[in-house]
Amino acid sequence: MAEVDPPKIEFPCDYPIKVLGRQSDDFHGVVMEVFERHAPGFDRETITIRDSAKGTFCAITITITATGKEQLEALHQDLLATGAVQMVI
Repeated sequence: MAEVDPPKIEFPCDYPIKVLGRQSDDFHGVVMEVFERHAPGFDRETITIRDSAKGTFCAITITITATGKEQLEALHQDLLATGAVQMVI
């Protein structure tokens, strides 16, 4: 059986990114700062924030206009490097 290549993403495109981390006073600010650095001018109206049932964790979903694979990889690395982010989906 032949392997199927994953579908190619055509850039630029709207690309939702979910960021998960422990709830803290500065979590939102840290995440926003990284997004501003890699995708300046993203539409803040698209942001959704969900806290876990016990309020321990927070999930922030932000849709950016992705310009390429390099941008997405750099954004992912910088988010994880903050120490506040536990997962990027």
